[in-house]
Amino acid sequence: MKPQKNTFDAEVVLHDLKHYLPAQAPLKDFIHHNTLHAFQTLPFYQGIQSASQIFGYKVSLSLEEYRALYADKQIDPSVLNQAIARRKGPEAVESWTQKLLNGTYAPTELPRIGSLRAFWKKQYHVDLDSMVHPLLFRILCSYLDQGISIWAFPVGAPSFLAALRDLERTSYTSFFRTKRARALLLSETTSLTDLLGIVVGNEACYKQYMFDQQFAHQGWSGMVSSVEDQPQALLDQKPISLHDLVMFELMLEIDALDDQFGTDWLPICIKASNKPGDLLRPVAETELDEALSLWQDAFEWTYYDQVLAGISQEPQLPETIPAKSFQAMFCIDDRECSLRRHLEHLDPSSETFGTPGFFGVETYFQPEGGKYYDKVCPAPLSPKFLIKERGKPHKHERDVHFSKHAHSFHSGWLISQTLGFWSAMKLLLNIFRPTMSPATATSFRHMDKSATLTVEHMPDDKAENGLEIGFRVDEMAQRVEGLLKSIGMVTDFAPIVYIVGHGSSSVNNPHYAAYDCGACSGRAGSVNSRAMSYMANHAQVRSLLRERGIAIPDGTQFIGALHDTTRDEIAFFDEDTLSPVNQENHRNNQVIFAEALDLNAKERSRRFMSIDTKGTPKAIHKLIKLRSVSLFEPRPELNHATNALCIVGRRSLSKHLFLDRRSFLNSYDYRVDPDGEYLMRILNAAAPVCGGINLEYFFSRVDNQKLGAGTKLPHNVMGLFGVANGIDGDLRPGLPSQMIEVHDPIRLLMIVEHYPDVALKTIQRNPATYEWFINEWVHLVVVDPDTHTFWQFKNGSFSLYEPIMKQVQEVTDVTPMLEAEHENIRVLVLN
Repeated sequence: MKPQKNTFDAEVVLHDLKHYLPAQAPLKDFIHHNTLHAFQTLPFYQGIQSASQIFGYKVSLSLEEYRALYADKQIDPSVLNQAIARRKGPEAVESWTQKLLNGTYAPTELPRIGSLRAFWKKQYHVDLDSMVHPLLFRILCSYLDQGISIWAFPVGAPSFLAALRDLERTSYTSFFRTKRARALLLSETTSLTDLLGIVVGNEACYKQYMFDQQFAHQGWSGMVSSVEDQPQALLDQKPISLHDLVMFELMLEIDALDDQFGTDWLPICIKASNKPGDLLRPVAETELDEALSLWQDAFEWTYYDQVLAGISQEPQLPETIPAKSFQAMFCIDDRECSLRRHLEHLDPSSETFGTPGFFGVETYFQPEGGKYYDKVCPAPLSPKFLIKERGKPHKHERDVHFSKHAHSFHSGWLISQTLGFWSAMKLLLNIFRPTMSPATATSFRHMDKSATLTVEHMPDDKAENGLEIGFRVDEMAQRVEGLLKSIGMVTDFAPIVYIVGHGSSSVNNPHYAAYDCGACSGRAGSVNSRAMSYMANHAQVRSLLRERGIAIPDGTQFIGALHDTTRDEIAFFDEDTLSPVNQENHRNNQVIFAEALDLNAKERSRRFMSIDTKGTPKAIHKLIKLRSVSLFEPRPELNHATNALCIVGRRSLSKHLFLDRRSFLNSYDYRVDPDGEYLMRILNAAAPVCGGINLEYFFSRVDNQKLGAGTKLPHNVMGLFGVANGIDGDLRPGLPSQMIEVHDPIRLLMIVEHYPDVALKTIQRNPATYEWFINEWVHLVVVDPDTHTFWQFKNGSFSLYEPIMKQVQEVTDVTPMLEAEHENIRVLVLN
């Protein structure tokens, strides 16, 4: 008899596991991404249907929700008919309409995940999760802790398992209740296959069991996988691997079963009568899947059609402004959409631009006195530069109520009897009069505006940890040129050009990094805005730029700034460098910015039920500021909620539209870039960044329990790197319900102004970018700048799209609608 061939490859299975587990980084680097990234190689509907049938995720609204949207006229009947005709043929419109409105469908089957491990309950009548998870999660949290625990986990070993062995050998107590599990841990020859043989028995089931086991706590497993791949994601780095996690969990399971049954129990696949098939085998589309996808198409294109009809509708505003009072660059962030509109309305001579908020300055930043480097550029980039803060005149404030001395017995008792009383009073006062405190997370503290930055590399500067301190002149010129050409800002400069980064303020909000700038790796854009301003003002840089066709007038000065999107406040940097003439210009501009911020706060307030939007802008702005520092406010701002668009083109394309803060706005001029070189750079960044933001909101909205974080009210911060419900819960990836409650789950529509043939060649040059569009995880429509026609990308080519809506409502003042409406407002044309 031939021996059975070993078909199990642990490394391959672990690789597959890492591919499908959540990829959310620790809280300090909370950067939005496509939650179902593992399925992105498939067309969108096939990918989400696979995720649903395999892992049990809810990946769309329910049939009842779509029907309610249709009844509420949020899905247009004409658009629904068009969606059916395109997919099923014109002759099927009537029959499929009836199916969608009145049809009944077979219930969905149970997901494949968990089907094997469910035999523990069925055959042995034990709940291994409740027996293993509490201890496992506490050990993981203690090991990865970044500063919450009083006593640090005794680390120093080269791996998680080695650290556990050291602790087991030197402790008076044990992780285990039985001898066999302890012996398996202490033996350095124990392999993953050995443990699976004890627990599972049949190697044909090993892969399914490992998936079942790890997806029973996908948050913790995903965190371990993320830290393994990017150990620098933790400031206090801890060596850990998914392999070690699976090994230790199997030991805990053996211990629990030995404690329950002695050693007289059989592996699960010996007793299981029905063996599951391949977990990741292709899924079949059901009739319900077809119905839901048709509804989703109609829901999305009902909105997209409004946008495209609005773009095509006159009046088109002038492309250029004769005498510009000031120019301002903002991040493409959808939260800046409304502020730009208010600035342009208050000062028609102003001009605004949008570009990713790191402003082309890819660098690490080290605040003075800081031990670690902050990455302030997109996550995929690997900077070779370091900007350091020097000459900081102010120290961070301290709050005596937060003291490590409270951890010891004697001083803790003393503090509780003295400061403890005043802490309770302070907490009570904060209910009625919220104020800024040292505990407030605010972007204005990311960098001290009075300090200097080492933007320019000096001959005496030595490299630090492989990073060059500052940028050389030619390197600065390259970045300024790239920034200005990418947004089409190459002539007609105003006296002052503001480069405005953004950040936020909040209290008691572990997801604070998700509110800052995603292009700055979840940090404020203050360093980048200030650094780029320095580069653009540099005399030698301007000399090089003139040789490259960009002549910045001597009287033009660039000034960095930071917009706090939660409080609607702005801080300007290096104002003392302005010339006397520009000092006066700046004072006038500050008045415009202040009024625009008041109006922006009023517009945002319509989403907050606790604020009367009918008040004056200044009065409402005060309430917004109070709200931002309230300890008991779970919604200081709604962040990217309702995002649905990314417009890449000249401002004239959308300046006449009211888009209700739903669009990322990336400035771009096809005339400066006829071959699409800068367009390729924009799309390479915008597709994963804006698409990732959009899809994390999408999936957190449709399945807030598995793909989102649930409500933030019961969240506990675990080790400063994640959140969980209670002390023994799984880590929660995705977004809490307070960030997605008002979000409509529709995919991002990217609208690009260029010729279709150029756009097609551009997106095909990078397979990773092309994947977003060819598989329709992001929709793409191109606006021909000559004919103003729309070209929809589908199935690898562009076809003409004519909006169904012929007339978009025109308004002179949108304020009455803002004061009366809490839900999304339809696209409007502004007169």
